[in-house]
Amino acid sequence: MLKIVIPGGSGQVGSILTRAFRSDGHEVTVLSRHAHASRQTVVWDGKSMGPWCDHIDGADVVINLAGRSVDCRYNKANREQIMNSRIDSVRIVGQAICQAAKPPRVWLQASTATIYSHRFDAPNVEDRGLIGGCEPDAPSSWKFSIDVANAWERTLDEATVPTTRKVKLRSAMTMSADKGGIFDVLLRLVRYGLGGRSGSGRQYISWLHHEDFARAIYWLIEHETVEGAVNIASPNPIPNAEFMRAIREAWGTRIGLPATEWMLGIGTFFLRTESELILKSRRVVPGLLAEQGFEFRHATWPEAARTLCRDWRALRGRRKAIEVQPCNQP
Repeated sequence: MLKIVIPGGSGQVGSILTRAFRSDGHEVTVLSRHAHASRQTVVWDGKSMGPWCDHIDGADVVINLAGRSVDCRYNKANREQIMNSRIDSVRIVGQAICQAAKPPRVWLQASTATIYSHRFDAPNVEDRGLIGGCEPDAPSSWKFSIDVANAWERTLDEATVPTTRKVKLRSAMTMSADKGGIFDVLLRLVRYGLGGRSGSGRQYISWLHHEDFARAIYWLIEHETVEGAVNIASPNPIPNAEFMRAIREAWGTRIGLPATEWMLGIGTFFLRTESELILKSRRVVPGLLAEQGFEFRHATWPEAARTLCRDWRALRGRRKAIEVQPCNQP
């Protein structure tokens, strides 16, 4: 049994990992800014030492996912929160590990596939990827995401934890049937007939099925020679137009109205988010995982989309059954 601590583990990705680990009998402690009795969380502020540090001491694994959501408008206040929440959490987790009498064997630190350039010509692999920020055809506002990713990883590099292996998780969008997740949002567009291509539809979507995400994390914990940056993504990113078509086919609908860039600009403004999340071409592949023999169970998007649509229907069916259950039944 592993003792695992997940700072920032109350979000979608953290919930995926927590379910997977606990179902296998491991002990999981989630650090969150807000207490959740049902999730067995420990409160921390993400920037200063406290009683939560006792859970780091003696843990086998730390998986830091903490950071303010990027699903927002990049105004000054939100930019500061996005940047500071990541840097502060990495720095304080590093201090807790450094001061632990029995530090964890491995520290898996969230990063992002957005660190790579906006490109269509070739995929970004760990040792051959182009770090973004200088693309001539990318809006200047996209540079903020690159700055965040670089600062995130640089803070990890600066952490002094001599006996703890450090891994940077350059993760693509993790797809699950959970309510409010990325796939749930995309499927809602398809169900309302709005699931066509976004912009030109040429931009690549890097994605990962939630089962493969959990399996990749297990794999990284077990392979003690792996450290540094690791791309956590399906080996088959595809253009946005094909990506959305696969969801429509998996759901069983042909209608999918496209959205031009100006339409997306208006829509994301009213949704208080950024069009970069939709329009940037993230062509990222898992070079290290593939070279080391990791096998994906859901390697192609059409198959993964069918699985996710099936799980989405099953999950909503269970919720509906609970809602209509007579109150005198257990």
